[in-house]
Amino acid sequence: MNLVVDYGNSSAKVGIFDHHKLVRKEVFTEQGALENFLENFSADCIIISSVTTEATLISSWAKQVSEKYILNYELPLPIKNGYATPKTLGVDRIAGVCGARQLFPERHCLVIDSGTCITYDFIDRDGVFLGGGISPGLSMRFEAVHTFTARLPLVQMIESAALIGNSTETCIQSGVLNGVIEELNGIISRYQEKFEGLQVILCGGDSRFFENKLKASIFALPELVLSGLNSILIYNVSR
Repeated sequence: MNLVVDYGNSSAKVGIFDHHKLVRKEVFTEQGALENFLENFSADCIIISSVTTEATLISSWAKQVSEKYILNYELPLPIKNGYATPKTLGVDRIAGVCGARQLFPERHCLVIDSGTCITYDFIDRDGVFLGGGISPGLSMRFEAVHTFTARLPLVQMIESAALIGNSTETCIQSGVLNGVIEELNGIISRYQEKFEGLQVILCGGDSRFFENKLKASIFALPELVLSGLNSILIYNVSR
């Protein structure tokens, strides 16, 4: 049994895998709850990806796991990394493209992870990760409109927004929500023009919001990062 930990900006997601099959998923919003879970869970191997809490600390909590891996720029990967600055590459981004490569091994893939930030990551059909883009996520945009102005309110996200808002609140919702959708559609279109047969994969906490609003045919998989981490773990265990 493999244990996979993805510690992001707002929560920690844990996946329990039987080889490549995800059999259980847990989400923790408090560090103490994650620590308690890991201390009492037994597994053959664990891999940890963290963009906040020190990964070595998380590893120390997994007392009943014998083989441990931490995802960083030095860990061998089942893909080729063509990123110019691998030391600065977010570990969640590299896990996402590894998950895409496992799902679509002979396709150009664009991974869109819609979380705190929206990240665009491209891996070509030869398994080379080339990079992508980083943009503010939905919540960050709503908060920025409120924080960096004197009088505009903090507005909540809704399922869909009219093109023409008729109040300050609905105008902000229109600008943020419709603006992000058009951003995604535009970037996907530019990748499609450049890379024939492109597969678009959508993941992240806000993926449910976007999956039925984009023009392109997409594959939505919220657990893509967990699956990618598991593929990296399997690759290293088998070396």
